[in-house]
Amino acid sequence: MMFLESAHIRINLHHGMLIVALTVFVKDLGGIGGGVQAWTYHYSPRMKWEDGHIWCKKHFTGLVVIHNEEETAFVNDLVPFTRRYYWIGIKKVEKVWTWVDANKTVPLEAQNWATGEPDNITGQDCVEIYIKRDNDTAKWNNEMCHHRKAALCYRDSCIPDSCSVHADCVETVGNYTCQCHPGFIGPRCQEAKQCPVLNETFRGGRMNCSHPFAPHSYNSTCEVGCNEGYELHGYDLIRCDHTGQWTASLPTCEVKQCSPIFFPITGNMTCVDAVKPFSFGSQCDFTCQEGYRLVGNDTLTCLASGNWSEPLPTCTMVQCNSLKSPPHASMQCHGLLGEHSYGSMCALQCEEGFELIGNNITKCSASGHWSHPHPVCRAKKCPALNFLPHGSLVCTDPHGSFSFETKCVSTCDKGFFLNGTANTECTSSGSWSTDVPQCLAKKCPALKFPPHGSLVCTDPHGSFSFGSECVSACDKGFFLNGTANTECTSMGIWNADVPECLAKKCPALNSPPHGSLVCADPHGSFRFGSTCVSTCDKGFFLNGTANTECTSLGSWSTDVPQCLAKKCPALNSPPHGFINCTDPHGSFSFGSTCVSTCDKGFFLNGTANTECTFLGSWSTDVPQCLAQKCPALNSPPHGFINCTDPHGSFSFGSTCVSTCDKGFFLNGTANTECISSGSWSTDVPQCIAKKCPALNSPPHGFINCTDPHGAFSFGSKCVSSCESGFLLNASADTECTAQATWSREAAHCLARPCPLLAKPPHYGNMNCSHPYSLSSFGSHCNFECEEGFWLKGRSSVLCNATGHWSENLPTCQPVQCKAIPALSLPLSMNCSHPLGNFSFGSQCLFSCEEGFSLNGTDVLFCSSSGIWNNSLPTCKAEGLPVGTAMLLYTGVGAASAVVPLVLIGLAMLVMTRCRKRGNSILTDEHAWDENVNPAFES
Repeated sequence: MMFLESAHIRINLHHGMLIVALTVFVKDLGGIGGGVQAWTYHYSPRMKWEDGHIWCKKHFTGLVVIHNEEETAFVNDLVPFTRRYYWIGIKKVEKVWTWVDANKTVPLEAQNWATGEPDNITGQDCVEIYIKRDNDTAKWNNEMCHHRKAALCYRDSCIPDSCSVHADCVETVGNYTCQCHPGFIGPRCQEAKQCPVLNETFRGGRMNCSHPFAPHSYNSTCEVGCNEGYELHGYDLIRCDHTGQWTASLPTCEVKQCSPIFFPITGNMTCVDAVKPFSFGSQCDFTCQEGYRLVGNDTLTCLASGNWSEPLPTCTMVQCNSLKSPPHASMQCHGLLGEHSYGSMCALQCEEGFELIGNNITKCSASGHWSHPHPVCRAKKCPALNFLPHGSLVCTDPHGSFSFETKCVSTCDKGFFLNGTANTECTSSGSWSTDVPQCLAKKCPALKFPPHGSLVCTDPHGSFSFGSECVSACDKGFFLNGTANTECTSMGIWNADVPECLAKKCPALNSPPHGSLVCADPHGSFRFGSTCVSTCDKGFFLNGTANTECTSLGSWSTDVPQCLAKKCPALNSPPHGFINCTDPHGSFSFGSTCVSTCDKGFFLNGTANTECTFLGSWSTDVPQCLAQKCPALNSPPHGFINCTDPHGSFSFGSTCVSTCDKGFFLNGTANTECISSGSWSTDVPQCIAKKCPALNSPPHGFINCTDPHGAFSFGSKCVSSCESGFLLNASADTECTAQATWSREAAHCLARPCPLLAKPPHYGNMNCSHPYSLSSFGSHCNFECEEGFWLKGRSSVLCNATGHWSENLPTCQPVQCKAIPALSLPLSMNCSHPLGNFSFGSQCLFSCEEGFSLNGTDVLFCSSSGIWNNSLPTCKAEGLPVGTAMLLYTGVGAASAVVPLVLIGLAMLVMTRCRKRGNSILTDEHAWDENVNPAFES
């Protein structure tokens, strides 16, 4: 696209058409399909370098910085010639040529100086580029910065919406590319990389995810938190990184566990678990069996802390109050769970001569109360007699209780015998005939203490008498072998023998491996009081206490110690070797044997084998490993050799690198190494002069070379030239450098371009052939018009060797129909002319005044052949002959025909004057040099 920077520029018609053609050509080179996004080039009026630098930054991106040879050739072809040339964006800063806007040093390989430039004249610190110069075209020259030249500007193709905010827009020749930030993909880097989709439903916890770009994509973060009673396993925060992977595996929330509960068989436990047995939220209810009472809370809950809400309850047996026998009665109590406990029963029996008041049997209930009140024994009332201890008094009372002639007989309880007269009689004196006798307890044989034990007795009626109860107990370290309790019965014998006290047994001991065990057993093998002593074999030592004793708990005071092999000092592999050991009793211990070997390329200097003795020392020292030697090397002609010797000069592992002088290359392998066999891996190579790739003459051109050191070798210089109609796309000369590369690529011959042809309106066909490239030398185009149009000008044009078309571009003019003259009343006409008066596509509508009717068609069309589709209609007066009606308007029609003829004459006169004036427009070829130049966009 072309625009003018100053409203005062005057430019001739020839130059204006040339600029339009160049603009179309540049747009075609700028990119695919017209290329609206590529660099555009502009230039300013003449000004100093610094002013041009500011002007370009204000109006565009900045002063041009040539990127490569392609851009150099493009700008040279595009921008018009001016005698004073153009400033570019390079300046000497602190004696170094610098790209000013980028503030970077221009490397030598990127500099494009003209012959003999840059010179060292003081003040010539700014750079201009030669455009369309006869020699050194498109080359650089250093100049005084205060000189006035046109500033060559450019505008970037990158615009704010070229790429997304997640990319950097990078300019390329004729285009741009989007360089994505980490984590983004797509043509404009608008898409974030995706990570595997996570299931956000989380058992026992919650997941809170943030997606700044897209769900489960780059920079998405997911934070996991556990509910009360759960604990996190894993990382609590994971992130989708730039590779499309999560930074860690998804964590889990595990429910907290309380310690397991075990309840005694005297109770019942019912638990309800929310997640797992005995986990957070679990609730256990407790009840006791009948006859037992719950002590503690009857419900426990597992809390979020992993602890139970209350201590574990217990079940204790229900107890009733202790019962005592009433005077002159005996009571027997029995219970499976103990006397006076739940379920026990007590039976009461009165002595002879007494009667029972109340129930003789009572039972301990689950509530802890006796089922009946405590009964009593009431004596038959006679003259009062004292009750007989451990016996009974039976009286006969014919006259009432304890009355005259009452006879009483005394008897003793079971387990007692009568000491005195059994019978007594109440006399009339009110005294008994004899004293009431005594009841003495029967005797059992005396008991002795068990060996290693004790005997404790209770004697309610005398030592070792009826009712005596004795309990045996063993000394510490012994246990009862029999029944602990025995009782003196009513028969005067013990109901059980006194038990033995046997020593407790400890687990049997075995001698330690590589040792022996000696024991003393005063109460039997491995029993309480046994003592054992451990000892080790030669070459081994005790790891622990030698002595152990069987304690009163039935366990040993200490474990039997181990016998460990004696240790030798740890051995290290010799440098450049290794050591291999067999260790029957542990690493570097008694009996270990070690063998030393050397790495490949080294040999052993010393004894290979050594052994760890029973004294804990090695039989011999570890030997050394010495490197193998290789023959000495010499540097190759035209080169030199550089060696590194890690193990000594020209020894195993030495590496040598050969290099050649400038302009020579190695014929062979540069590197060689001293290998384990004591020889070099490769021979030292030769140095041979470098060759450049062969050059061919460009199509439609020639190449001429000078070869001082052989064809296409170091120092060869070649110059390219082109046939008529072709031009070089780069510098003509190149040289074979010491690096065996050409100083620049060989130039190509490109067909000289002509301005691009735009298809004019109404062309039916434009058929072009381009033997070399689009609209260039040799291109040939033929033109045809659409139906209804005729070709004005030559039907074919040719792009010649000067880069111009052989003819002006023809145009397509509409076909003309015969003009319809002005009509007279009563006939009127209304016409539309889309392409010109009475030409192809014109349409005319006809009508008559009131009182007349139309005779013929009311619409006429101008066809593509230039003929009206029908004859001109007429108006017929209603009620008059046609001929008469036409005569009435003949005069008016003749007068009306004069007006169009006059207008046509005036138009032809104006056109003639315009042609004469156009030929007098200024054609000053230097007009652009003093004014603002037009700009070209690609």
